[in-house]
Amino acid sequence: MCAQSSHYDLLLKGGHVIDPANHIDRVMDVAVTGTRIASVAADIPATDAGKVVDVRHLYVTPGLIDIHTHIAQGGAPLNWFAPDARSHLRPLMVMADLMLQSGVTTIVDAGTSGADTFLAEKQEVIDRSQVRVLAWLNIVADGMNGGLEQDADQMNPEKCAASIRKYRPYIVGVKTAHYWTEKPWDAEHQPWVGVDRAEACGHEAGVPIMVDFFPRPPERPYSDLILKKMRPGDIHTHVFAQQFPIILPNGKVNPIMWEARKRGVIFDVGHGAASFWFRNAMPAIQQGFLPDSISTDLHCGSIVQIAMSLNEVMSKFLAMGETLQDVIQQTTMNPAREIHHPELGTLSVGSMADIAVLQLLHGHFSYMDCGFARQDGSEKLTTAMTIRGGAVVFDPSGLSMVEWQKAREQYYFIPTNQAMPPASADDYPRIYRNEEK
Repeated sequence: MCAQSSHYDLLLKGGHVIDPANHIDRVMDVAVTGTRIASVAADIPATDAGKVVDVRHLYVTPGLIDIHTHIAQGGAPLNWFAPDARSHLRPLMVMADLMLQSGVTTIVDAGTSGADTFLAEKQEVIDRSQVRVLAWLNIVADGMNGGLEQDADQMNPEKCAASIRKYRPYIVGVKTAHYWTEKPWDAEHQPWVGVDRAEACGHEAGVPIMVDFFPRPPERPYSDLILKKMRPGDIHTHVFAQQFPIILPNGKVNPIMWEARKRGVIFDVGHGAASFWFRNAMPAIQQGFLPDSISTDLHCGSIVQIAMSLNEVMSKFLAMGETLQDVIQQTTMNPAREIHHPELGTLSVGSMADIAVLQLLHGHFSYMDCGFARQDGSEKLTTAMTIRGGAVVFDPSGLSMVEWQKAREQYYFIPTNQAMPPASADDYPRIYRNEEK
């Protein structure tokens, strides 16, 4: 890659760059000008940059992408806690910008909102977050947790497709989830309604679907989902959940998994609070069946104890034998292509300067699954710094900062009123202004 300018705003120097989209896996420097990647090369002179950050012994990667999160109110009523509320399920939403603490610069809300509730998600979250927020639109017009997810009349493919066309820059596809997992079938609730109507919308709008699924054989077997219903490019999330026959009684990966992958079905982790078991994931990985993408399914019920963060979920896959290069590809290039945004998940010159600086710790670590079983490992990923659109938006240890004794003169000024600019050691941007929206 060639430099575009002789002067850069920011230079990350001496880090081990892993950029699967550009086949880079070695020590290099990364330079940023404005909001864009300006150069990725060996030994860029420090004198060419306004701010130089020493990232030796750290890994520099494209900003991570989490394609399964929940950051919106969805269908949950504002008074969900009140006795007279239509639904008493709490909103799934977590604060979108919390993801920046894990090197994540792009998240995709996984169907929290539908056609009737998406505008609120856009106005409340997408338009006001530093992290880039995209979305899967729920086939259920009300979205999740509003008490209407089992109502087939809410699953209108034409209405869903019209909303996708209207908000196409923000919506990457269709989500179907949680449909009729327990009660007997009846005239109003046929086995494949949720999947079939999501597929109809996806076909009409020209987008993939993401499927959250609970098999109920013989009427609704898992094999029919991945071998007959899903199209190439469609995503099955929660692939390592307890309900799927991923591993046969003889310990081998079920041949239908290989066959579905050959058909072009994409398998995503979607860890969450109830969708990841080592007993499925570990044998699959040992036999070479790796997920296409790693995602968290972070929501109010999974962020504290179970999934916790994308770094935590990535670390679980390191503990199961994946390489660091595997997990970086599964959280950068692969998800970018799955959501049809190949301009993301890369450090290509000219691309948005979304960058994760990661630290790989070595020691004794333990990880949990959704069945409260443990897997021990010797590595753990943490985030040292996150850069979003050229702005340093997360830097807990001050990698990009100067010691206070060496700060510029303005840092020592005592303001005479609160309207004056705050005393600061430098003027490098630390809030991304969301110029894309």
